[in-house]
Amino acid sequence: MARFIHTADWQIGKPYLQIKDEQKRFKLRQERLNVIGRIRDKTREVGSQFVLIAGDLFDSPTPSTSTVTEVLETIGEMQVPTFVIPGNHDHGALGTVWHSNDFIKHQKQLAPNLKILLNSQPVEIEEAVIFPCPLLRNKSNADPTLWLKTLDWNSVSSLKPRIILAHGGVHEFSGRDYILDEEAQPNANNIINLKEVPDKEIDYIALGDWHNLKQVSQKAWYSGTPEPDRFNQGENNQRGQILEVDVSRNGAAQVKAIPTGRLQWHNMNFKFHSDDDLNRFEREIEALTAGRVARDLLRVEISGELSLAGHRKYELLKTDLENKLLRLRIKGECHQTPKSDELEELTRSTEDPLIAKVASQLQEQLKKEKDQASEKAYVIRIALCQLYKFAGKN
Repeated sequence: MARFIHTADWQIGKPYLQIKDEQKRFKLRQERLNVIGRIRDKTREVGSQFVLIAGDLFDSPTPSTSTVTEVLETIGEMQVPTFVIPGNHDHGALGTVWHSNDFIKHQKQLAPNLKILLNSQPVEIEEAVIFPCPLLRNKSNADPTLWLKTLDWNSVSSLKPRIILAHGGVHEFSGRDYILDEEAQPNANNIINLKEVPDKEIDYIALGDWHNLKQVSQKAWYSGTPEPDRFNQGENNQRGQILEVDVSRNGAAQVKAIPTGRLQWHNMNFKFHSDDDLNRFEREIEALTAGRVARDLLRVEISGELSLAGHRKYELLKTDLENKLLRLRIKGECHQTPKSDELEELTRSTEDPLIAKVASQLQEQLKKEKDQASEKAYVIRIALCQLYKFAGKN
């Protein structure tokens, strides 16, 4: 029986360019480094004999030397053999980090336990036989596990568990493009056909590339990313973990998810029916974030409408949330709909007769609109809202 940690998609150095605040971007990048320390601690805690990283240790094939040395230092502290293959983000072509003299020098000094698997050939260690399927290009139409079809299985140990280490999508389920939020296409790159893998010869398949935890066959698992890096992708979403795997030759692997993530990414839908919903909106966000500061990212699908004064409070609340959260992403729109008393306050303004006159004219135009959902009615309400702000009413 071999016990090991299966992890993938660390993507150290991810820039998070969608975050405008430099300090918050740094926080997100730093947390991807911090999680390596948590993986180190869990590796020791469970008595893992080795660690497998199924690609995309780095976010790019040419990370900075300072980033590399930080990573290597913590991997060295794991004190167990750690094996990594290049993924599509940090592919293994010539000129990439894996071939640089700086990396080779620092790896020997800081992490002699780290083994870079750049060749598609069996690697036998004391506890198991590893079959690496490295990506040597960012995009390839070839199945990275194809070399296993011609392997002489009699040439490798039949007593030790056999583990494939690969990075890419699979045919068995429909993935999604994280950036475009679209279904993966059948002709996507780096696709692994698990049906072509000789099932009886293999005991476990450690996969990377899919950022959620997922079992795609009896023996094949995606570990998901150890620190979440995007908003939820739908049902059965589980990210922010590594896998503890116990496996023996010809035995069913025992797989246990171990949480490692710290930052929380939330999705939320909310519709405003009246100003009274502002307190409910704030309470629901509080329930999600539990008052944490700089540890949560929130995406909200907004709809509905508020009065002019209510919308002003909503804008102030958003500003407060933007300060507390690592990111607030608003999708949709909360419309401003003037209440009758707000309109009356404008049209009867004695402080500025001109504002009162313009407000009255706009109100009359709005009343004449048969379709209150029309574009013209929408523009009139916007004009009234701007007038209300100009008058200093909120």
